Amino acid sequence: MNMKLGFGLMRLPMLDENTIDIEQVKKMADKFIAAGGTYFDTAYPYHQGKSETAFREAVVKRYPRESFTVTDKLPMFSIKKAEEMQPIFDEQLARCGVEYFDYYWLHALGKATYELSEQIGAFDFIAQKKAEGKVKHIGFSFHDSAEVLDQILTNHPEMEFVQLQINYLDLDDPGVQAKKCYETAVRHGKPVIVMEPVKGGALANVPEEVEDMMKAAEPDMSPASWAVRFAATYENVMMVLSGMSNMSQMEDNLSYMKDFKPLSDKENEMILKCADIIKNSIAIKCTACRYCTDGCPKTIAIPDYFKIYNDLKRYGRSQKEKAIVDYKSFSAEHGKASDCIKCGKCEKHCPQHLPIREMLSAAAKELEI
Repeated sequence: MNMKLGFGLMRLPMLDENTIDIEQVKKMADKFIAAGGTYFDTAYPYHQGKSETAFREAVVKRYPRESFTVTDKLPMFSIKKAEEMQPIFDEQLARCGVEYFDYYWLHALGKATYELSEQIGAFDFIAQKKAEGKVKHIGFSFHDSAEVLDQILTNHPEMEFVQLQINYLDLDDPGVQAKKCYETAVRHGKPVIVMEPVKGGALANVPEEVEDMMKAAEPDMSPASWAVRFAATYENVMMVLSGMSNMSQMEDNLSYMKDFKPLSDKENEMILKCADIIKNSIAIKCTACRYCTDGCPKTIAIPDYFKIYNDLKRYGRSQKEKAIVDYKSFSAEHGKASDCIKCGKCEKHCPQHLPIREMLSAAAKELEI
């Protein structure tokens, strides 16, 4: 594998709220593969199940099987019993239009989902799929403490890879523990695949002070490029996923990842200073993964409201009018922030462990006029 950039298929271009722009995805995939990209990452819940079929249409039907690799994942946050695993796996193969997965993960393991995985034999299930030739490599994606990660890797040395959230904002975050988790994976000899290097787009739109620092160092480099390069600089990182939503993002990523140059010590030091500035400007550390919206009884557009709220807090009162308009637009088709009935389903699904109910109340106070 020459290029460390992977095409994450969780934030694809959309024609409307429910329809992926397949033609644009095809063009993006063509550009990616022409530049030497091979690694595609999808999952059962992405785009309400449509990410896998978009991959089939854009890549599988148009390229020889040996020209790409694909990662898919068993959704441990929605599975309740062992009998559900085989039907979901079969459905994923069909949706993707492939006979085997190059990489197959247990999706979003944390303390609770790890315990469930042990109870229903999920580790044995994916190991069996590897033995059958239906999967080439097995591992898991992870959102929890380094202590839990150490426990999993100690108990399951057969896991070949770990997918971790690593970005310069979350290095020492007590909830994410990016640095500690990376060091734990290294200690166990497991290569790391990085997710959320741009933190759901938050590191693509940085405060002016940070952007000025970046432009002074590299005038032609985008803020997102610094975030992706930061993650890719880690020696034990095999691949950095970027959830690209349009051709310009694809072209930007390829411009510096095709011929990747790691950050220098001086650049790394600058980025950590940028992190301190950004931390003080973000009110809600949401990555817009949208796991929280699955099963919300009031269909509240949680990540969208949090983005509006963050922009309002970051850019000040000058954004108030725009924030209200954007909020009204979303709430016309979804539940309002104040419609939250405090059931807590969203918080159980949140990989960032955010107090979503409390934050929805704060957003409602600011945005509901």
